[in-house]
Amino acid sequence: MTIAIPNDPVQDLLRVLDLKQLSATEFLGETQWMPHGRVFGGQVLAQALTAAQRTVDESRPVHSLHSYFLRPGDINLEIRFSVEILRDGKSFSARRVHALQNDVPIFSMIASFQEHSPGLEHRTDFPVGVPDPQTLPSAAALLGQIDHPIAEYWSKARPFDLRHVNGPLYFRAPKDSTANQMVWFRALGEFSVDPALNSAALAYASDYSILEPILKRHGIAWAHPGLSSASLDHAMWFHRPTKVDQWHLYVQESPSAQGGRGLSIGKIFNQSGELVATCAQEGMVRVPEVS
Repeated sequence: MTIAIPNDPVQDLLRVLDLKQLSATEFLGETQWMPHGRVFGGQVLAQALTAAQRTVDESRPVHSLHSYFLRPGDINLEIRFSVEILRDGKSFSARRVHALQNDVPIFSMIASFQEHSPGLEHRTDFPVGVPDPQTLPSAAALLGQIDHPIAEYWSKARPFDLRHVNGPLYFRAPKDSTANQMVWFRALGEFSVDPALNSAALAYASDYSILEPILKRHGIAWAHPGLSSASLDHAMWFHRPTKVDQWHLYVQESPSAQGGRGLSIGKIFNQSGELVATCAQEGMVRVPEVS
């Protein structure tokens, strides 16, 4: 496949989120280039959320989603999103979305939406002593000179700038074998002010790096020979609105790995210290020496 690095990754993200409406509940989405030929999980997650949002009044933003990655998506095919309206209550709405290629489901999600309502308020604290993102190297700085499709993708094609607080796992094993890490991220350029698009983009970014604490705990880098990994499911709770072109800290940990699977939990804070979202993902993680 010819490498198709987008000239403007942020505009490329907005392109795939601009779904074509086929009917009141049917949408069609384009795909992004990936070096391995499979659709990025965050892309289909964000598109499915966008499709669901198109069927809900804008006064009801998303507050949670639960999803499963069923089959690898093909970047050479468009994705059809079929939305089922499950409920529109007095303050909550629920939608089920299936993403299909060749009429076969590759992804399934249920999302819930709620009108703003006053209530109890608290949040967990922002970590202490975290270095400023501007003091950490970007993926472009670390990988931009490496002539390899994966390095090209990590450094040039992603619409988000990711900066690991304790060093990335791209090609080298981590220095410490702990099951937690922190990653700063923000969109590479100015992003839309539309709250729905920002929620979708936050979901997109939440799929980056969340499985890395599993690898980190066992001293494994992404370049580990024979490593095979895939997202199995993804849950997300949206606590507060945010803008993805501002810095966010993704605090991640893996409480367990077993049976060729690992679980990671992530908390996303804005730079003001507010918790804006919480994520959970289980992934398939297999390495030849323990399979």
